[in-house]
Amino acid sequence: MVTIRSAGIAAIPVIRSIAQRSWAEAYKDILQPDQMSYMLEKFYSLAALDHQFNVLKYKTVLALDNNQPVGFATYSPKENARDVFKLHKIYLLPEQHGRGTGRYLLEHIIEDIKNHQANILELNVNRFNKARSFYEKLGFRIVEEVDIPIGNGYFMNDYVMQKSI
Repeated sequence: MVTIRSAGIAAIPVIRSIAQRSWAEAYKDILQPDQMSYMLEKFYSLAALDHQFNVLKYKTVLALDNNQPVGFATYSPKENARDVFKLHKIYLLPEQHGRGTGRYLLEHIIEDIKNHQANILELNVNRFNKARSFYEKLGFRIVEEVDIPIGNGYFMNDYVMQKSI
């Protein structure tokens, strides 16, 4: 049975482990190994995660299957948009794909942000990521195409997607 619980800074090792395993599968055909390593370090180093928890105040939740961590998500209010929340990250271990865990995790987040008067949940997804179809099935639609420089000559080539809630 999958459950969702809030995660604090003590969950950083679990988050890093899930990110490494899920990225290896999700981006193997999209990113070159050097870019994947760069991005994992940029977004999932101890310092980066500490910053996300303590400075940016991202809310983080873990998905647990029989009390074992199998996924996580981070989200926060979007800057300068009181009724929009941004889903920064959502990743599951590859063996969880197709089991309803991602949907359950997103439904939990949507219920939480409704309590904060959110009307829209927004996310970025790599334009070549298969997860795009998952988001579309859940009612997200593409509202913008962006190329975001992240350093070292790399870009995140994303779609911005939104779902009205």
